[in-house]
Amino acid sequence: MSNPKHDQGEHYLTTPKAEPFLERIIFNNRAIILIAFFLLTLFLGYNAIKIQPDASFERMIPLQHPYIVNMLDNRDDLQNLGNFVRIAVEVEEGDIFTKEYMETLKQITDEVFYLNGVDRSGLKSLWTSNVRWVEVTEQGFQGGTVIPDSYDGSDASLEQLRQNVLRSNEVGRLVADNFKSTIVYAPLYEKDPETGEPLDYGEFSRQLEEKIREKYEAQNPNVEIHIVGFAKKVGDLIEGIGSIAWFAGITIILTTLLLFWYSRSITGTLVPVFTSIIAVFWQLGALRLLGYGLDPYSVLVPFLVFAIGISHGVQIVNAIAVESAKGFDSVTAARLAFRALYIPGMLALISDAFGFLTLFFIEIDVIRDLAVAAGIGVAFVIITNLVLHVLIMSYVGISKGGIRHVQNHGEKQDRKWRVMSYFSHPGVAPISLLIGLIGLGLGLYYKQDLKVGDLDRGAPELRADSRYNTDNAFIIDNYSTSADVLVVMVETPVEQCTQYEVLRAMDALQWELENTPGVQSSASLADVSKIVTKALNEGNWKWYEISRNQTIINASIRSAPSGLINTDCSLTPVLVFLEDHKAETLQTVVSRVEEFAANNNTEDHTFLLAAGNAGVESATNEVIANAKDKMLLLVYGVVSLLCLVTFRSVRAVLCIVIPLGLTSVLCEAIMAVSGIGIKVATLPVIALGVGIGVDYGIYIYSKLEKFLLEGKTLQDAYYETLRSTGKAVIFTGVTLGLGVVTWIFSPIKFQADMGFLLFFMFLWNMVGAIWLLPALARFLLRPDQMLAKARAAK
Repeated sequence: MSNPKHDQGEHYLTTPKAEPFLERIIFNNRAIILIAFFLLTLFLGYNAIKIQPDASFERMIPLQHPYIVNMLDNRDDLQNLGNFVRIAVEVEEGDIFTKEYMETLKQITDEVFYLNGVDRSGLKSLWTSNVRWVEVTEQGFQGGTVIPDSYDGSDASLEQLRQNVLRSNEVGRLVADNFKSTIVYAPLYEKDPETGEPLDYGEFSRQLEEKIREKYEAQNPNVEIHIVGFAKKVGDLIEGIGSIAWFAGITIILTTLLLFWYSRSITGTLVPVFTSIIAVFWQLGALRLLGYGLDPYSVLVPFLVFAIGISHGVQIVNAIAVESAKGFDSVTAARLAFRALYIPGMLALISDAFGFLTLFFIEIDVIRDLAVAAGIGVAFVIITNLVLHVLIMSYVGISKGGIRHVQNHGEKQDRKWRVMSYFSHPGVAPISLLIGLIGLGLGLYYKQDLKVGDLDRGAPELRADSRYNTDNAFIIDNYSTSADVLVVMVETPVEQCTQYEVLRAMDALQWELENTPGVQSSASLADVSKIVTKALNEGNWKWYEISRNQTIINASIRSAPSGLINTDCSLTPVLVFLEDHKAETLQTVVSRVEEFAANNNTEDHTFLLAAGNAGVESATNEVIANAKDKMLLLVYGVVSLLCLVTFRSVRAVLCIVIPLGLTSVLCEAIMAVSGIGIKVATLPVIALGVGIGVDYGIYIYSKLEKFLLEGKTLQDAYYETLRSTGKAVIFTGVTLGLGVVTWIFSPIKFQADMGFLLFFMFLWNMVGAIWLLPALARFLLRPDQMLAKARAAK
């Protein structure tokens, strides 16, 4: 065994960047610091267990985007077209014109009316008074509610109901084309009108399931209920969060087993797992104190915090085990490990934190929340990993089994590292770079097909066979008005929205849109005017036109449905029903509307985009498309700057960052090939993958530089790097990859997508650091110049 004193002295000499001051503060006050951490854990842990799921419609949309500004400015006049639920009540045998079905529909309508958060003035059903029929007779207009006042469930009243439905213009909207289902339409408030608090989508979704679906399907076995809408989708996402506990348990168990296999030390296994869990509790507690909850998009951040903690904890366990194997006691081994790792560890973690915080520049609150959560989590990992972990290990040390494992496997590992050191060999490095260039070329080629936005029908956040998407498919197949609605707002001076020029321009826009791919149908005040004008002229289709006579126009829109005109006649919407909300569909339709508006906006009328769920998604897609490249530049800029400040070498920065860049390109190529679009759920993955992936390169390069400064050749220096930290880097990459790959079984599809993409990025970033970094170093680094500068600095 080597002489510990000699080794310790050598360690001091070969660590010129060591800062004894910070080390003394930590290790001279070990007990006090641990007591303070214990109290802090109790306080933040208490708050952590009280954190609640949180989701908000407004937090998931880009509030500063012009489309959203226009929508929110006119929200009161649009009857919450961006936030609603549609409940389709289907009869399995027969049709809707039965006493039993209509009684069930009446009870459901009443039940929905009293749900907290429903805008009752906008509620629509065959049983509500705002759903009417109108016809023209020889005596003039006749009309009334669809459910006749004399309705008593008899055959005669049901036949009258059938006639009223046919005359109501609601077939395809509130009534299915095959008369086997009807819809209860419920617009929602963003805030609960009783409490003033943001609407609890999780609770609202549970009420829809318990008070509507379960209750009435059990009460009437001939009825099946389908529910769609933003609130229901978010509610199902929140419900899916419950499965996260299982994945958390699987990840912790799997990580613990792999860590024990790696270290063969009980303390070397339990301490990093324990301190990583502590970091998660601190993060959750701090988020609750700051007023944050866990929304479906940031619920996986604690996983990442745990993963980052394990990633850096492995490095500390490895370093302490190596020092302990040399004969040092637990305190000295912990001090030497801290001294060797605190600079690269802090650099890597600060790079992680700043990388995540670049997401804050994306003007979508849910992504900003994720950035804050990840940034806070990484900040706590700096403390738990570099202070708490080291201090606990200074007391408990590496167990004897772990020390023997290091001592007994040295020669076997040496042969493996010797072979891998050839990645830096002059004959192998060019081949590695050529393979890297081929990979880059393939990645750039395939990533051309990468789309921004959703690429599937329904809710892409959920599985295709999920309950929500099954319900959505039912409504798309049975109703002519889809759930994907783009609302174009036509703004005029007060009392001018029914002028001929305005209605004529709206009609022209509708004609153009209905001849646009992806548009199913449209509706506006112009349609009402044309239908009524035709009816006033004995149903003659020659009169199916907007009259130039303002008196006739005024008469034709007198009984216009609510929602197509506001109270002072300064705003009227054009409703555009789309076949789906795929990125290409939205882009095509929005571009057509913008082109039309540019050529037809006047002082008398202005076409404004956009409301409805399709308008919201169009705005979100545009923000994400503009933010993607900016975010990547910021992430790489921050990481490069921090590496430059630490290593004082542009060549070092290139060695660390180029493998990350290759991983980003390949990740986007895989997204394109796999049919995963860039959206709110997947955009952060790119930044998270870069932020965490840089850790590998930093640890490898810091060790490589250390051995080069000792005068070793590049291949020998890389061999020593692999011996000292390579095993930990490889283990970390594999463990983190296996930890997140369990997410692919999540019922929430975007979580499965995140798990798949992070699995690739964790593994490939590790491969890049082990394989490509030394090849780049062969061409970029000049060991003789580095050594000369180091000697000159001394």
